[in-house]
Amino acid sequence: MQYIQDGCEIKITGVSDFNLERIFECGQCFRWNADENGVYTGVAMGKAARIRTQDDSVYISGTIEDFENVWRSYFDLDRDYEAIRRSVCIDDYMTRASQFGAGIRILHQDKWEALCSFIISQCNNIPRIKKIVETLCRNFGDEVTLFDEKYYTFPTAERISQLTVEDLAVLRSGYRAPYIINAARAVAGGELDLEAVAAGSPEQALKTLKTLNGVGDKVANCVVLFGLQMLDAFPIDVWIKKVITQQYGKDFDPKVFSPYAGIAQQYMFYYARSGGQNAENIEKAGA
Repeated sequence: MQYIQDGCEIKITGVSDFNLERIFECGQCFRWNADENGVYTGVAMGKAARIRTQDDSVYISGTIEDFENVWRSYFDLDRDYEAIRRSVCIDDYMTRASQFGAGIRILHQDKWEALCSFIISQCNNIPRIKKIVETLCRNFGDEVTLFDEKYYTFPTAERISQLTVEDLAVLRSGYRAPYIINAARAVAGGELDLEAVAAGSPEQALKTLKTLNGVGDKVANCVVLFGLQMLDAFPIDVWIKKVITQQYGKDFDPKVFSPYAGIAQQYMFYYARSGGQNAENIEKAGA
């Protein structure tokens, strides 16, 4: 990988397996939005940025310092996802799914943001999750600017911990509001040390996270994978349940993909949710 300052952007070359739509539309994050040209704008780690691809290069707004201190890690650019894709191709199905999802990367998100966002995500759809998260940021985050436009950072656990359920009524998040505040107070008060949890085992992380009200298996697994970057975590939702039933049966064990079960899960999820699996089923039916 090479990178240089190119005007107000950093130009990055030599990165394989990098597809913005697949990274941002696979359900792992909720703060990036595309314009009609496929340019994404979002806020992460306290910074607003625009990112685009052209030919074989990636362009992201900001300075070399921004790239080295934030975006290089955030986009997991030093990991060889091509090799990971090869490693999870245990059968024909995963070969197809991983090829279909080539370009997905697991973002290194802020741990508290991931926890709060996935509490919001339970029994919810992505457009509504994004709306609630954006309202949370606009009302309680800090203002940042990018090309003279205003954006808002994700509010800290300390900030949310000082609020009441009534304060969060503006989110229209329903029964999730007390769960958000409870989690914020646990993090802000030191009862839940996310850095310490991230330094332990995935099994212990799941156990610890599920002590929070409103955090069950699905939310905890998503936080472990997308917030704590434990890449062997394997969240199971309705899409993944369907894949397991159709392709592997009740004896399926995600450890067959270790140490990258979480990345394999993303290929499966994207393949099923984005229509690749449906197209395959239609083709088989017509054969």
